Amino acid sequence: MLKRVFSNIVTRGDLTVISPTGTHLRFGDGTDDPVVVRLADWRATLALLTDPDMRLGELYMDERLTVERGQMADFLSMCLREGQNTTHSVATQLIDRLRELLLHVRLPNWASRSRRNVAHHYDLDGRLYALFLDADRQYSCAYFETPDSTLEEAQRAKKQHILAKLNLRPGNRVLDIGCGWGGLGVSLAEAGAGAVLGITLSEEQLAFARERRTDAAVPPVFALRDYRAVEGRFDRIVSVGMFEHVGRASFGTYFRTCKRLLEDDGVMLLHTIGCAAGTGFTTPWINKYIFPGGYIPALSEITTAIENAGLLVSDVEILHTHYALTLREWRKRFLARRSEAAALYDERFCRMWEFYLSSAETAFLWEDLVVFQIQIVHRSRSVPMTRKYIYGAPGGVIKTADRN
Repeated sequence: MLKRVFSNIVTRGDLTVISPTGTHLRFGDGTDDPVVVRLADWRATLALLTDPDMRLGELYMDERLTVERGQMADFLSMCLREGQNTTHSVATQLIDRLRELLLHVRLPNWASRSRRNVAHHYDLDGRLYALFLDADRQYSCAYFETPDSTLEEAQRAKKQHILAKLNLRPGNRVLDIGCGWGGLGVSLAEAGAGAVLGITLSEEQLAFARERRTDAAVPPVFALRDYRAVEGRFDRIVSVGMFEHVGRASFGTYFRTCKRLLEDDGVMLLHTIGCAAGTGFTTPWINKYIFPGGYIPALSEITTAIENAGLLVSDVEILHTHYALTLREWRKRFLARRSEAAALYDERFCRMWEFYLSSAETAFLWEDLVVFQIQIVHRSRSVPMTRKYIYGAPGGVIKTADRN
């Protein structure tokens, strides 16, 4: 069974799978650096073959599948590179179909459930994130203007790109939904925005954000608040890396809330992971161990919800490869300081985190995952006729006189 499955998946590269009996099964054409993995027992083998989406990560966490040469990212990349050209087993197809059906009956992410889901991931020890993020703690897809850009350069470029798309004016009131550790909120304030409100459901993120220092004339305000509880009206709304946690059942609520909060001539920018190939899907292992309650949407699902809420899509950009490069940098930095992570948690946690970063990186590299940047308005004339303003606004803020 191992030979039949991996022969279809890996025709390039150099992969050796060691079975529980010690048999060495070799796959690929011998090119690239060798990768060797070992399966500890036949139950692990059966689990891997019937439900790889869930069990591969669990087997690696439990050391029932080990990588003896190369790294987990190398193994995943070799499998995913050609994996979409193969047909899954009947058992695997049945399991995937059942999971897809369950998405339609999943309960909405109500406020209390959202709080628990966020705490599961974002209220981990802040020292963990300091191991692999940039100093600004940007925990979303960076914008690599060149493949050789550093992570720090790419994260600064990401914020600049977003600020430009917001068509920010001096004194604009801005809402940052899912503000993370506050880096974007500070940049908005320093770019000349007026009152900036950043909201999060993570107590760890909130504490860090509130300790940030800025020379902005009007410093940003950060609050522990659900987006549904926000009151008032805002000239600009931005949400980066938060929509993935909303859940498909709550898309309507999310955009109706944004419609209520956005001024009639306002502009919103949504930055979210998405699936470019149609109806979205979230890997069950990621949903269980990393981002409970999350869902990766298709563009059609997002735009339909926006339209149903009475808002308009005014611009869409699809970022491909950028997140793979971001995750590669995070993975390298995490592995370089792995012993520090083990001191904070334990070895099983480190294997879980390595698998998370590796699987995400390779999925963005070889599968249909991308990042959508969607500009949203009440009225199409709220933004200029052309996209020149996006690439010609130093510092992110556009002077009042430069309206076109």
